[in-house]
Amino acid sequence: MGAYFSVASTKSDKRERDGVSPNETCKRQRMSPTVDEESPRLIPSLPDELSLQIIARLPRICYLNVRMVSKKWKSTIMSLELYKLRKELGTTEEWLYLLIKVGENNLVWHALDPRSNIWQRVPNMPNFADEEEPKKGSSRLWMWNMVEGIRIAEVIRGFLGRKDAFDEMPYCGCAIGAVDGCLYVLGGFSKASTMRCVWRFDPIQSTWSKVTPMSTGRAYSKTGILNNKLYVVGGVSQGHAGLVPLQSAEVFDPSTDTWSHVPSMPFSRAQVLPSAFLADMLKPIATGLTSYMGRLCVPQSLYSWPFFVDVGGEIYDPDTNSWIEMPAGMGEGWPARQAGTKLSVVVDGELYAFDPSNAMDSGRIKVYDRGEDAWKVVIGKVPIYDSADSESPYLLAGFHGKLHVITKDANHDIAVLQAGLRNNLGFSPSLSTLSQSTLHESPELASESDAAVVWRVVACRDFGQAELVSCQVIDI
Repeated sequence: MGAYFSVASTKSDKRERDGVSPNETCKRQRMSPTVDEESPRLIPSLPDELSLQIIARLPRICYLNVRMVSKKWKSTIMSLELYKLRKELGTTEEWLYLLIKVGENNLVWHALDPRSNIWQRVPNMPNFADEEEPKKGSSRLWMWNMVEGIRIAEVIRGFLGRKDAFDEMPYCGCAIGAVDGCLYVLGGFSKASTMRCVWRFDPIQSTWSKVTPMSTGRAYSKTGILNNKLYVVGGVSQGHAGLVPLQSAEVFDPSTDTWSHVPSMPFSRAQVLPSAFLADMLKPIATGLTSYMGRLCVPQSLYSWPFFVDVGGEIYDPDTNSWIEMPAGMGEGWPARQAGTKLSVVVDGELYAFDPSNAMDSGRIKVYDRGEDAWKVVIGKVPIYDSADSESPYLLAGFHGKLHVITKDANHDIAVLQAGLRNNLGFSPSLSTLSQSTLHESPELASESDAAVVWRVVACRDFGQAELVSCQVIDI
């Protein structure tokens, strides 16, 4: 008995010498994980294989909370195995990733889950990597901002002394793409120098990382996806005398983190120019890019500030690694928005484009008819509100098998609108079944005709004085 109390007293004295009270020791013992707690099953009494099957069927929006259950839950939510299983089960979800400009020089990403109508703020893009010393002497040539729709008046103000936007806003003129479940931000300007750097955002890890840079510094280039590879075409680059239009192209393979050369985009319509002088003055640029029918469709314009002339386009075939001239009806009729930029999206295999009207608060949706090589109006009016003060008043996106327009509503909130057909049978067939439709902003205003276009607000949010820049859809 005496020996027992002697041992207990010795242990108590040791705890006191170490500055730990008996009560604190008991508290630490209660909080310390046992061997079983360090590697528990995801769900008690269930094998982890079955638990993973359950987690893979949860909506992605739930992962934000369940990842906080434990370290093992967090590692499971961030594992590639989970998303591979989701793909096998057919439980992947399409989210809309929206890039907006806040203030004069801040680009911000937000993600939207269309089913729950919940927005998430995406981590900020990293600062530009100083991969090369910015070149000086041409920062005033920011006229190329108009390639993405900035008004001529803004360009003139820049020449009259407005501080250079290139010096203020990182990623100005960057290209955006999405492939293999990740976002990509490519090139752009940094202090008036075109950049080669490429950044990738992984939604699973919620992190940005730098990948292999492009071979050429580019701004305002166009991107498209074919065979799970990211193609980059055209844009402008920094030359000795200023900004030079590019006809070059390259392709990025995310599985190997490598870039490969693609034949330069030709200009098949050069013969339309009446003289060598015009041929030297007017330079072809890519004003859009859409992956359609397994090929890249690139509409072109001839450019010499401040003039744009539509001149058809080119189509790249990855099977032959070559370009062919775009069909005349497709190229010449491709609707163009401000400053020659052409906005289009493919939904269920159909190519749609937005055709702005003379009014600032409306537009039309056209669909390309391959059989007739012609663009046809499929929606006669799109609810685009007054966009006189907006540089990019609308975007197009395709997800859930529907055409969507992202714009600002009457309250200047950013709204995601879904286009669908309503008929007496109550279902929504493809918009391509119509040659022309009348817009109805709500079902209550729909006509009694058998088919009418109905716009449904999928999501709406007040982002302040933000301007639309770009959007991508990711399915994971």
